[in-house]
Amino acid sequence: MKCEWVRENILLLVYNELADDARYEMEQHLSRCAECAAELKATRNFHATLSKLPVLEPTPNLLTAARMRLQESLETAQQGGLWQRLTFDPANWLRQVRFVPALAAAIFIIGFAGGMGATYKVISSNRSTDLGGPIPIAAPVQSSITGIQSISQEPGSNQISIKYNTVSTQEAQGSLNDQRIQQLLLFAARNNYNSGVRMDSVDLLTQRPDDTHVREALIYALRYDSNPGVRLKALEGLGPYVKDDVRVRDVVLQALMSDSNQGVRNQAIHLLEPCKADSSVRSVFQRLAENDQNQYIRSQARTVLAQLPEID
Repeated sequence: MKCEWVRENILLLVYNELADDARYEMEQHLSRCAECAAELKATRNFHATLSKLPVLEPTPNLLTAARMRLQESLETAQQGGLWQRLTFDPANWLRQVRFVPALAAAIFIIGFAGGMGATYKVISSNRSTDLGGPIPIAAPVQSSITGIQSISQEPGSNQISIKYNTVSTQEAQGSLNDQRIQQLLLFAARNNYNSGVRMDSVDLLTQRPDDTHVREALIYALRYDSNPGVRLKALEGLGPYVKDDVRVRDVVLQALMSDSNQGVRNQAIHLLEPCKADSSVRSVFQRLAENDQNQYIRSQARTVLAQLPEID
């Protein structure tokens, strides 16, 4: 066994992921090689240090932002040829499975469970057909949706039509009060790669900003969406809640301080005027009046501060 292989796989030993025969050979090598033994000691010390740190759970907003960036990257990534996608290295794959028995067991369990689930689904479907009963069509689940293709509202009515993609394009119709329509709109606002569809979705969601999930989606769009038009639409929907909802006020303040679009910042100033006497809002306006690089923003901040009474 060579030192190079030992150092490449030493983490598997620390995490108890080596097969018994590979572990035995590595331990024999470590007893003879001082350099590899020192490498193992350093790796174990590093692992012990990391284990003392708390494990932080990612926030829902971070996960959604990561998924959206991944989806956009996949849409623009250059696809390899058919032969490149179909070929693989059997020896390397078998070697990884050999040295990671837990992974092999997981693959077997998942495959077995998937086969059982498919069998149950077929049996249930046949039973429903034999009994002559209707077969219900399940509502779309977010994890099965690959994207929203288009959103449209029938003029003069509350009817909304949404075309969404799974393996193939499907369509759902209903009013804004329909839970399925709301779920698709929320999905489109956070995850869709088409900025026009995101804008249509946010525009419709602004009609129901009193709903907790809708307000969360608008906050997310204002904070993370790459399209300034979508962020402006989100601001429009959040406007009535700036005064009473601290979370909304904070995200509008963040947009005022750091948004790259001047139109978004101007709208944020307008929305914050009703609560300009608030200490946090006053502090932000003072900072902008003194240091902001945009001359118009500095002027607007000074105008707002001039309207406030002096603090004793």
